[in-house]
Amino acid sequence: MVTMILVGLTLLLLGATLVSYLRHKRFQESRVHMGLLIHMFFVLTAITIGFTFIYYILHLQGPILRVNDPTDDYWDPSFMDLLYFSGVTILSVGYGDFVPIGAARFFALLQATLGLLVPSAFFMTMLGEKIQEKHK
Repeated sequence: MVTMILVGLTLLLLGATLVSYLRHKRFQESRVHMGLLIHMFFVLTAITIGFTFIYYILHLQGPILRVNDPTDDYWDPSFMDLLYFSGVTILSVGYGDFVPIGAARFFALLQATLGLLVPSAFFMTMLGEKIQEKHK
């Protein structure tokens, strides 16, 4: 019960912060290009979902994840579990609760690389646009 109250309060606080941010149009004062950030969000989301499907297809062929504990058992993940693993991988959080094995190791490495390179490319594009604006 206490957990649900804390989750509700957190969601309420996040919602109020977002409404305040949008109502006061603070994003217009920002030097951040909102269009590029939204585009980057959708690109990263698409990559995450795409890799989830790759992991799911690999999972149908055999085990791709191990539980990182003393038992070192193979894990039979659901699609949502694979979405979680994909999200953790692209954000380079790497909690370490699941370890990819076999071909999934290559794809996890590729996804983590994209998780670093895509935001870097977007921010370099944003920086380039700001520099061009200054020179005009």
